[in-house]
Amino acid sequence: MRTAKLGRNTTESSVEVEINLDGTGVADIETTVPFYNHMLNALSKHSQIDMFIRAKGDTDIDVHHTVEDVAIVLGTAVLEALGDKSGIERFANANCPLDEALTTATVDISGRPYLVHTGEPSGFEYALIGGHFTGSLVEHFFDAFCLNARICAHIDVVRGRDPHHIAESEFKAFARALGKAVRISERLNGAIASTKGVL
Repeated sequence: MRTAKLGRNTTESSVEVEINLDGTGVADIETTVPFYNHMLNALSKHSQIDMFIRAKGDTDIDVHHTVEDVAIVLGTAVLEALGDKSGIERFANANCPLDEALTTATVDISGRPYLVHTGEPSGFEYALIGGHFTGSLVEHFFDAFCLNARICAHIDVVRGRDPHHIAESEFKAFARALGKAVRISERLNGAIASTKGVL
């Protein structure tokens, strides 16, 4: 079982994460930020990665610290659960629409963290979604997650108008790509999907 269980405590937040890369998308998530819960549930469901997440933070100041710290721990947990990455598909991409919004996501489990994030409409970063979550936190989540999971990802919003729809299409597209990329390939027979022999 490719699993990980991690925690992180700071003066700004307390985070506990458990994941199973070989799950079915079962989620038990409470971050005290409702829209973030919604996005993380979508990430779990559509990646088919089981996730247990508990987080509390200084949301009386801002939800920024809680969002960032969960992304850090979740990304680190994915990295740990991947182990030496033997047999994984490594590359994957997905397109995900949500009504008028459409996002494409491409993932490389490369060991080299890099995020390219484009296409959100002007002003999206200032949108307040669900009363607590600003649009700028979408890119911040992906940046922190990819850095700590050591994943390269290109996330491109093709179109969209409603901030909720845009954010959700991003999380779902990334989830689909991530789930496919971490999947074990029968054809690789346990080999590393790299000419270097290591990821």
